Amino acid sequence: MGVFAEIGFKGTRKGYFTMPEVELPIGQHVIVEADRGEDLGEILALGTIAERKCSASGGCSTPAPERQVVRPAREREVQRLAGLREDEDRVRSVTREKVGKHKLKMKVTEAEWQFDRKKLTIYFTAERRVDFRSLVRDLARTFRTRIELRQIGVRDESALLGGVGRCGRELCCSTWLPELKPVSLQLAKDQNLSLNPSQISGCCGRLMCCLMYEHDTYVQARRRFPREGKLLQTSRGQERVVAVDIWGEKLTLKDEQGERRTLPLEALKEEVQGASGGPR
Repeated sequence: MGVFAEIGFKGTRKGYFTMPEVELPIGQHVIVEADRGEDLGEILALGTIAERKCSASGGCSTPAPERQVVRPAREREVQRLAGLREDEDRVRSVTREKVGKHKLKMKVTEAEWQFDRKKLTIYFTAERRVDFRSLVRDLARTFRTRIELRQIGVRDESALLGGVGRCGRELCCSTWLPELKPVSLQLAKDQNLSLNPSQISGCCGRLMCCLMYEHDTYVQARRRFPREGKLLQTSRGQERVVAVDIWGEKLTLKDEQGERRTLPLEALKEEVQGASGGPR
């Protein structure tokens, strides 16, 4: 059956392959089977780790990947791949000129040569569906290879191009984030964050992926507190919860005269129990 292998290509593109049971280190460049040819990538994970990542990403539709790692790459092949990466700058420029010539409303984001040059993938974004059939024929005549135009979203575009977030670190989507999941505004509401789009949006213009990281912690902590607006019977009579500080373990209450006070959660629990006649 061989060994599971996760292989990385340009940007964040990954694939899963079966590798003969030979000892190759993480980071080794290898030649793999590709669409009608061969491609060159880098080993990112092997064995059980690669198998788990494959299952988590939904990349395994069969018990084992159908495509194989052919062999380790030679040094001159790795150097040749670097030359292809440099040529992709020219490919993007030419493609953008062709897009303007055909008057298509699309933005060319990235280009990627397959190692054997039998396929050229061009990534683009567009607000609507684009009829690019004439563009594909033009590009095929220009580059003399099979062309694949792939439409992606703005979040995928950021993952491809990379960048620096407001935190000062490289974008999660372009470095370590295994997959892009939907992010809803409710995540910001649950964490009591500002709903100003400029403060909770990433470089892609969509809600930041990191809103998900601490969400479960906030939700679990919030369950220990009464919700804002709830009326409680305390030692001072009826008071309404107006604010909650889950990390400071405190609440702010307002009585019927409009006076406010802040007290620890445990102190509030004792007051509520005492007011209801329960055990202290």
